Amino acid sequence: MKGPIKGVLKEELENSLRMKRQYESALKKLPKGSLALRKIGGHDYYYLVQRQGKKVKYLYKGKLPKKEIEKYEEAKKLRAKYRNLLSQVKKQIKFLKGTLRGKEAI
Repeated sequence: MKGPIKGVLKEELENSLRMKRQYESALKKLPKGSLALRKIGGHDYYYLVQRQGKKVKYLYKGKLPKKEIEKYEEAKKLRAKYRNLLSQVKKQIKFLKGTLRGKEAI
């Protein structure tokens, strides 16, 4: 059965797949890991927390300027935003593929 609805759904699927690639690309461009603050002897020291395989590694960064700290905080917010958008678009892709296969009523 071909019709205008199927065409619209195919176009929406293509758009969703393009958006998924864009979100994944944006996530790869963000710096890896996040900062963890430790107070030692009344001074602030920063560690970069990264996952390497199944292990979580803490890389010592020392005292960081505010600009560097803000960069990691902004990256953390963007990473959360893109992961949420990526999750939504994956659900949409799954729904559209199922609909185009005829598993769902239109």
